[in-house]
Amino acid sequence: MANTAQSKKRARQSETRFAINKARRSRIRTFVRKVEEAIASGNAEAAVAALRAAQPELDRGVTKGILHANTVSRKISRLAARVKALATPAA
Repeated sequence: MANTAQSKKRARQSETRFAINKARRSRIRTFVRKVEEAIASGNAEAAVAALRAAQPELDRGVTKGILHANTVSRKISRLAARVKALATPAA
């Protein structure tokens, strides 16, 4: 348990940041899930719209320090490739 005033304050700050980061992570996951669902449904227009909405949220996760830049880059790339494959007709 925190004893000094400084450590008590840091514990409070840590709890606050944890709650904020948890909410942001949840929000990002929701946006990614919407893209996944649009891809699964086969609706190309909805998938493109969902990806456009999810991309800034993922990038914001990087700037806020919740996710690693390479992780987000990889996620966006993979989602974009799947959306593109969905949009182009199979030859």
